[in-house]
Amino acid sequence: MSLRTLSAGTAAAALLGTALVGTVGTAGTAFATGWDTPPPDKIVISVATVNGSGCPAGTAAVAVSPDNTAFTVTYSNYVAQVGLGSKPTDFRKNCQLNLNVHVPQGFTYAVAAADYRGFAHLEKGATAVQRANYYFQGSPQTTYSSHSFTGVLDDSWQATDTVAVEALVWAPCGELRNFNINTELRVAAGSSDPTRTTSFMTMDSTDGSINTVYHFAWKRCPQG
Repeated sequence: MSLRTLSAGTAAAALLGTALVGTVGTAGTAFATGWDTPPPDKIVISVATVNGSGCPAGTAAVAVSPDNTAFTVTYSNYVAQVGLGSKPTDFRKNCQLNLNVHVPQGFTYAVAAADYRGFAHLEKGATAVQRANYYFQGSPQTTYSSHSFTGVLDDSWQATDTVAVEALVWAPCGELRNFNINTELRVAAGSSDPTRTTSFMTMDSTDGSINTVYHFAWKRCPQG
């Protein structure tokens, strides 16, 4: 997949480092046996809107797969921080992503898992939180999934959200509902000294190779 940088005027001018990957399960067995092959027709994913302090316009590059079944976007400015050199509002950064997902006729999808990656430098006593939630347009927002980190930490980090089969929330069959992903990073100084140190957390990579992966689960819609 080739990378292209999005301009500030495009709807997807900035997003999180993300890959959306389609998978399919057989009707009635709903992924109890794991991932299977994708639906036979193309899955087309496009970005409707993007907004947030963690994804300002012009700070992302996107790669779209040739068959339109997945895309990857890498951040360049999704950083939450406290301490030296930080503004009062820098402790929290967020990104709200609204997606159009066109699926093959007769199929519906749900988000089964999400893998988040980035880098964190937390001084002793400092803490950080990565949060995310997902919902379909017109439906109530889900509760946030949260992952906490504590200093001392100076390394890459990874967090995974998983949804049990019985808890999967499916897109309504036969309706086009935009899918929303809200992510957030927070950093707190805690017992560290913010007048002498800086703690930060990113959802990107210095070499652009760390991304966030969203796994779609699939099933067939009822006939008739």
